[in-house]
Amino acid sequence: MRRHPLLVAGEAVTTSTGGELEVRNPADDSVVDVVAQAGPAELEAALVAASAAADSGVWGSVSATDRGRVLRRAADLLRERAEDFAWAEVRTAGHTIADARWEAGAMADVVDYYAGAANKHTGSVVPTPDPGLGLVLRVPVGVCGLIVPWNFPMLIATWKLAPALACGNPVVLKPASLTPVTAVMLGQVLLDAGVPPEAVSILPGPGSSIGESLVTDPRVAKVSFTGDSATGSHLMARVAPNVTRISLELGGKSAAIVFPDADLEAAVDAIPYSVFANAGQDCCARSRILVHRSVYDDFTAAFAARTEQLVVGDPSDESTEIGPLITEAQRATSLDYLDVARAEGAEVVCGGTPSGPGWFLEPAVVAGVDNEMRVAREEIFGPVAAVIPFEDEADAVRIANDSEYGLSGTLWTRDLGRAVRVGTAVRTGVMSVNTNRSVRTELPFGGFKRSGIGRELGLAALDHYTESKTLFLSAD
Repeated sequence: MRRHPLLVAGEAVTTSTGGELEVRNPADDSVVDVVAQAGPAELEAALVAASAAADSGVWGSVSATDRGRVLRRAADLLRERAEDFAWAEVRTAGHTIADARWEAGAMADVVDYYAGAANKHTGSVVPTPDPGLGLVLRVPVGVCGLIVPWNFPMLIATWKLAPALACGNPVVLKPASLTPVTAVMLGQVLLDAGVPPEAVSILPGPGSSIGESLVTDPRVAKVSFTGDSATGSHLMARVAPNVTRISLELGGKSAAIVFPDADLEAAVDAIPYSVFANAGQDCCARSRILVHRSVYDDFTAAFAARTEQLVVGDPSDESTEIGPLITEAQRATSLDYLDVARAEGAEVVCGGTPSGPGWFLEPAVVAGVDNEMRVAREEIFGPVAAVIPFEDEADAVRIANDSEYGLSGTLWTRDLGRAVRVGTAVRTGVMSVNTNRSVRTELPFGGFKRSGIGRELGLAALDHYTESKTLFLSAD
């Protein structure tokens, strides 16, 4: 069993007022790590330090070029320590070792990207009728309160930390209580690379106390949250009294739309990973599979057969493709939805069988689904795919858009015109054609409707961590 401190203004704190947090391995429910948990005293100390750092400019006044150099060193350290991060993600989040190694590499790539972007986020000179220069500057927004979920804890932490630090802001990050270990490790990497201690605090602790107090504190200028839509809506209300800036990356019920002209063999082979990877615990999961009625039966049979070939098991095994769900409760939710689907008249074609000692569940394919069924409308966050027929292009767009969510999606077709028409018409923040990938470091990522506001990744993320400041220099 490994023990970890929390970080308060760069200082490792092993004995905290919040006590300790046990972290369990979802593959066997054993306690594998113990992390110091923040209490009110640690949060207050972190905010005092971060606020002082914002006021003094200890990090924000460092040139953007030099901030980039520090982040590049951090990226190099992440590559050197990639195996440590990957195995921590396997034992605490249940990710397969193959996926965790990819995520560890992606973390370094994200930090590297913002190292290069730090001195590329520029202002502008605007002509005015008065003699002089109108300058529009981009300045650090201030203390950033960052809240990270448990499904991709180490990667999503870099999505927030890297642009916030690139822009010169001090950060206070609260990881999910189920998966805090890699966040503390990441904080140490940033300190080792040369980020000033006052600018980095990593505070594991309950969302109901530490998270709530963080986002409502008037010293926090910017909140970035990734998690479920209900909590995101709650946080919007909580930051309103202080008019705190907030960006939210929330839930999804994304669609993979399969037209009859698609490469059906490629689609059948790829789509299972778009919904069942990470045991379906992915806000981008294409958990609604919309299939043209002319190929619906053949596709569903082939999709179910391909799903049954997925290797479910020990996430530390190199051959495993699907690991456990994060908790027993998360698995129980998926099983409940399968019961609901049957009660509503759908058919569970394959999967849905639990196994142990951890929280494993065979990926389930549900056919005969109408878009009004709960299995098609509600985010399950588990390995359950609903296959829904459609009649034509207009019907596909109608069904895809008939959702309170709008995060991601994939369109499978060989018709370029259709790809443009449907890809534009579906109301999601991200749409891919003939590929499962939703996320690319260089491109903005975020959703429409109840899937959130604001964008992560790409240069667009930098706008959320800076303020636009106008400076007029009179020539008179």
